[in-house]
Amino acid sequence: MSERIISNPKDLVRCAKCVMPETQESIMFNGDGVCNICRNVEFKDDKIDWVAKKNEFLDLISKYKGKYEYDCIVPFSGGKDSTYTLYSLVVDYGLKPLVVSYDHHMYRPQTVKNREKTLKKLGVDFVSYRTNWHLVKDLMRVGLERKGNIYWYEETGIFAYPMHMAIKFNVPFVIWGEPSAEYSAYYDYDDSEEVDETRFNMFVNMGITAQDMVGFLDNKDFTLNDLKFHIYPDRGDLKKIGCRSVCLGSYQPWDVKRQVEVIKKEIGWEGDHVEGVSPEYNYEKVEDMLQGVQDYLKYIKRGYGRMSHLLSIDIRNGRLTREKALEMLDKWEGLRPASLDVLLGWLGIDEEKFYEITKRHTVKPWSHNPENTKKGEPLPDMKYWVK
Repeated sequence: MSERIISNPKDLVRCAKCVMPETQESIMFNGDGVCNICRNVEFKDDKIDWVAKKNEFLDLISKYKGKYEYDCIVPFSGGKDSTYTLYSLVVDYGLKPLVVSYDHHMYRPQTVKNREKTLKKLGVDFVSYRTNWHLVKDLMRVGLERKGNIYWYEETGIFAYPMHMAIKFNVPFVIWGEPSAEYSAYYDYDDSEEVDETRFNMFVNMGITAQDMVGFLDNKDFTLNDLKFHIYPDRGDLKKIGCRSVCLGSYQPWDVKRQVEVIKKEIGWEGDHVEGVSPEYNYEKVEDMLQGVQDYLKYIKRGYGRMSHLLSIDIRNGRLTREKALEMLDKWEGLRPASLDVLLGWLGIDEEKFYEITKRHTVKPWSHNPENTKKGEPLPDMKYWVK
């Protein structure tokens, strides 16, 4: 039997309810062709007692509120999820947080404005950290070559740095936004999902430790110490302070569109253009300069991008028909982002080399053909991206 090869995304097997394809990481279909993420969200909607969950969260808060210099640490980017999380914890629950940001060099101008507006409106303390830009470029190159993913450094920094700050400031309660169960199948909604070392090693660091990464770097002047905030803290140090790290979305139903309306009204948060995403989703991943590249990399490897993800969320929430979603995929999915030119310039490689590298990471049965790829429009703020 000949090997099945697909170069048209329409030919991928997709969930019978949403539009997520067979190439999504961790996806499985039941006998009716419905994916495990859809079934997980159905469980969330039908089986979870959210009143009891909120009471559970209130009990958890009571163990920390007023007992430390800060009641909790809130990891924060200025995007929709972290902004809503911070708003809810301050306004709805009356917590005094230390707001912690891993600044990955990729914040867009509108996100910087949103972030400043949020911090001042809510009146919170804030700390931030950036990794050396020369190291970041080397890490992006290694991530591209090893995993077809430029954001090893960003993902590990986002999830490790706040935990280091928990130890430094002796704040043993860290609260994130959406649980992974909302969008993937690494955890189910009936699991007790902690944002811990197990989760970090399961999918955050992509199977590459910081020790591995140091060995892969071109610049041998960088040492493991330069990656200290990309390493999950020692579990003994976390245990010493009795640290808990949880998701707000494990205790209240996560509804992105409703939450975006809240932060727009209460904070003045504003959306932005995003490459490869239709205008009605101008709240999604607006914070990151190279999000279009990252989504395009997923399309090259797996035959789908961010629109499949967003449309599937709306289908699960009864806001969109599957037929309409498939029409929208034809228009938006898989466009070659103009920001790819920015990345190629930073890494000093040409487009031919880029495709040579990414082709190695394609997930069967998908096979990407760059010659069939349409070009997307550049973002209005690209001219301000100076590195």
